[in-house]
Amino acid sequence: MLIEHDGHAPTVHPTAYVAPTATLSGDVRVGAGCRILFGAVLTAEGGPVELGEGCIVMENAVLRGTRRDPLTLGRHVLIGPTSSLAGCTVEDEVFLATGSRVFNGARIGTRSEVRVNGIVHLRTVLPADATVPIGWVAVGDPARILPPNDHGEIWETQKDLDFPGYVFGLDRPAEGESLMPAVSERYGRALGHHRNDRPL
Repeated sequence: MLIEHDGHAPTVHPTAYVAPTATLSGDVRVGAGCRILFGAVLTAEGGPVELGEGCIVMENAVLRGTRRDPLTLGRHVLIGPTSSLAGCTVEDEVFLATGSRVFNGARIGTRSEVRVNGIVHLRTVLPADATVPIGWVAVGDPARILPPNDHGEIWETQKDLDFPGYVFGLDRPAEGESLMPAVSERYGRALGHHRNDRPL
């Protein structure tokens, strides 16, 4: 399904393939020879999503461009099933395996691999030819690649990356308080723009 969102319509190169149950919403640009498979969602939420030549987006992956950080894939990138990417830059010849997660402002260098269920956190810079092992977490600039049970080390770097401030424009709440009412109000207002979408 192709959807016009905020006055922008997806563009798909004539040599690309988009499965009939995939959804492309807004300023999504699919390059030559790309393959977008069943259930994948590519959505431009205030910022574009752009795929270079020969990219493959497997089943049920979600790619989201944001106002602050467009989502850009270089050439010959493979995004595995159920992966989720938001507002990040992925350079050429990168493999993001099944269930990988890449967060806002991250950059993944050429020929890197993020293996099954690996995470590249907010504003993290993964250098060229790097590997994030199965289930591990890359965090920081330059990236530290840590096992998932090393929460203390992950948090030591992650807390200064300021997820609530960077993604939602909100201060981290005090102990015992919740960020979620403000997040749901702001995010809900932004996502409400979809009420005016137009299927093409």
